[in-house]
Amino acid sequence: MECAVGAVTAIERAVPGVGMLRTYRPAWLGKDVTAGLVLTALLVPQGMAYAELAGLPPITGLYTTVLCLLGYAAFGPSKVLVLGPDSSLGPMIAATVIPLVTANGDPGKAVAYASMLALMVGAITIAAGAFRLGFIADLLSKPTQVGYMNGLALTIVIGQLPKLFGFSVDGDGLIEEATEFVRGVADGRTVPAALAIGVGSLAVILLLNRFLPRIPGVLVAVVLAIAAVAVFDLAARGVKLVGTLPEGFPPLTIPTVPLTDLGLLFAGALGIALVSLTDTISTASAFAGRRGEDVNGNREMIGIGAANIAAGLFQGFPVSTSGSRTAVAEQNGARSQVTGLVGAGAVTLMLVFFPGLLRNLPQPTLAAIVIAASISLADLPALRRLWRQRKSDFALAMAAFLGVALLGVLPGIAIAVALSVLNVFSRVWRPYRTMLGKVEDLKGYHDIRRYPAADALPGLVLYRFDGPLIFANANTFRDDLRRFAEATPPPRWIVVTAEPITDVDTTAADMLVELDLWLNARGINLVFAEMKDPVKTKIERYELTDTIDPNHFFPTIGSAVRAYRDITGLDWPDRDLPD
Repeated sequence: MECAVGAVTAIERAVPGVGMLRTYRPAWLGKDVTAGLVLTALLVPQGMAYAELAGLPPITGLYTTVLCLLGYAAFGPSKVLVLGPDSSLGPMIAATVIPLVTANGDPGKAVAYASMLALMVGAITIAAGAFRLGFIADLLSKPTQVGYMNGLALTIVIGQLPKLFGFSVDGDGLIEEATEFVRGVADGRTVPAALAIGVGSLAVILLLNRFLPRIPGVLVAVVLAIAAVAVFDLAARGVKLVGTLPEGFPPLTIPTVPLTDLGLLFAGALGIALVSLTDTISTASAFAGRRGEDVNGNREMIGIGAANIAAGLFQGFPVSTSGSRTAVAEQNGARSQVTGLVGAGAVTLMLVFFPGLLRNLPQPTLAAIVIAASISLADLPALRRLWRQRKSDFALAMAAFLGVALLGVLPGIAIAVALSVLNVFSRVWRPYRTMLGKVEDLKGYHDIRRYPAADALPGLVLYRFDGPLIFANANTFRDDLRRFAEATPPPRWIVVTAEPITDVDTTAADMLVELDLWLNARGINLVFAEMKDPVKTKIERYELTDTIDPNHFFPTIGSAVRAYRDITGLDWPDRDLPD
């Protein structure tokens, strides 16, 4: 019996969907079915629109939608998270796939590349989850995320404007596409009927999202656009339509691509995986917090990896979490991943039995759906907040924005990651450093930058270094202490208030040995106070106490100051204050 229970537990741990179904409450079914059917109204048009954004046939968006919902329902840990084609990934997929497909190439070839990309993204994210690498989602800092998303939003809008106006352009990059669009409008290529239905669809979506958020604006826009096609015969007026979708569902397909292209696909897959994981974990955390639940980042990685692999095996492309679709599911009472299963089932029924249902959907309406989604990606208030609160973070955001807008989506994500890493490195390289002193009527020892009138004992320097002491900043630490030592008159003790120092590596340890010898030759003692036990253990392992006097390590700043007072006979004017 215990073995059977253990086996069931192991299966549920590996496949959370099994546990979800085993513990499912019948009372949830009505809510889940309702939420799933409402969700379907968004899944179909958005899936088709985001497929076109990725440079793929619209039908692949529906294949992707169905399979990723099934894959995440089986392996994903969240009860309400909704995965699917995503506006933020579309340009990245296109930037990876389109250069590998010759001009006017076979759409089937593009689908094969996109499916292989999905399999690679799935393998990367599952491996990251299995090896507990959830922290890699932190490689995109908040400022660089804000800049990247704003740049992505602008790129998407510019790319979709020609379709909204009823024509197409052949441009590479934001500036070239914008130039070609302006030239097309100036040359009179705009189709008035296409512009009218596109702008009308966009207005419906934005206004309903703003004033009546419980009404699915995308669904209303789609229904009205299809009705307008029939009433005003828009096809005869030059408006391009989606047309009848292929009937049925694709078989299990292992995509094949030339071996020489795998390297470029893998580079794109890394960027897509990073963006997808960052988006998924942040969205999962937001919704879990509202429900009083915890987020397992590593399990989320495995869940999104399974969703991508499922999509890649059935002519799909990489997916991510959709905050808007998750919000719709939650607002309509979703209780579990059965909501996603209902949505997947409804889309499948449409493909099998009603493939012509959306044949009269105008292409400008798909462009409007994508533009509306891109507007939701933009976050101008966040840029204003960064400008007010921290100019350096604003500069990071703008650098990421310009990287995406001017160099392209994939270079932009590389720049965003590099900027985030460099930002961390710069803070470690040049951490905050200051001297401490006594402030009248205040207990303890305080930053002289904030309290310029703070007193100091003659011959005593209290130095605080706010960061780990490692190879990158060891010379900064050394130069500060040498500058103190070369003052006139020179100090007798330099006390490093080491509580903020979280680490000392071997490079820094060698520097401390040389520095202590250099100070000793000048009659100056190097002293440490409040050093953390783990750091002190490393100091002892490096055998620094063979050079630095073990008696020069004090548990508190106050005890170090008292020792100095005892040796010198000096005292603070306010010595009666607790220290």
